[in-house]
Parts: sequence; C-alpha cells; structure tokens
Amino acid sequence: MVTNSYSKWGVRLGTLAFWVAAGASVAYWGLRLSNRPVAQAFPAVASMAAVPDAQAVARVLGAVPAGAVAAVAAPVASLASRFALIGVLSGRQSGGGAALIAVDGKPPKTFRVGTLVDSGMVLQSLGPRQAQLGADVGGPAMLTLDMPRKN
Repeated sequence: MVTNSYSKWGVRLGTLAFWVAAGASVAYWGLRLSNRPVAQAFPAVASMAAVPDAQAVARVLGAVPAGAVAAVAAPVASLASRFALIGVLSGRQSGGGAALIAVDGKPPKTFRVGTLVDSGMVLQSLGPRQAQLGADVGGPAMLTLDMPRKN
C-alpha cells in the first residue's frame, strides 16, 4: 500500500502563499497602470533680455552719432538673439568642457570647446555660468552668452 507522505497543511499553505503573491502582483500592477504618467519638465529656453535701442540712447545722451552706434550694435544684437545658453559643464583645470546651446529657437545641442556652433561661430571658452563665442578658438570673443538666473 502506498501512503501519501505530504501533509494536507503543507499543500494548503503553499496554495495560500501562491494566491497571496498573485493578488499582490495584481494589486501592484493595477495601481501602477492606473496612475497618470507625470509630465516631464523640459528646461524652457529663456527669452533673451530686451536689447535697448542704441540709436535712441545715443540721441538722448548726445555723446555718440546715431550712425556709428547702429553700425556696431546691430550685428552683435542680432547674433545675441540667435543663441540661448541652457547649461554649462566647464573643466576648470583642463580649460575644456561643454555647453548646452539653443540656436535660433531650436532644441538645445551640446557643443564642446573648440567646436563650430553655427556659421562661423566657435565655442571658445566656458565660465561658471557663461560661454564665449568667436570666429576662431584663439581670437577675440565676439559674443558672451550668460545663463538665465533662477528665481
């Protein structure tokens, strides 16, 4: 005669443990899938500060002829409005690093020091919250981009 060496209680406890695990799994996935996904907050491209009208300032102060101020300020103002500095990762000892720059309102891209940012503008150097752009790496900086201040 063959006897069953398994206890009825062992089978019952195993079945109970299985159903508790299955119920916990259903409850977990039910709660997980019923929550709405959290919207990801992307960094907003800060609008550049309003550039004052150089001709009007020159006329008010009377120090500089209107034609000379307009000739110098117009190209720099148009360049500054095209670029927005979003983030900086500067290498203080190495002088290298990278900057997150948005060009013409497009999504920002990462640029390393010495790389071409846009049509003749090279990322020359980085500071704690700024980036300098110019015609070439060793030349004078034509434009300095500052990160917007957090409120």
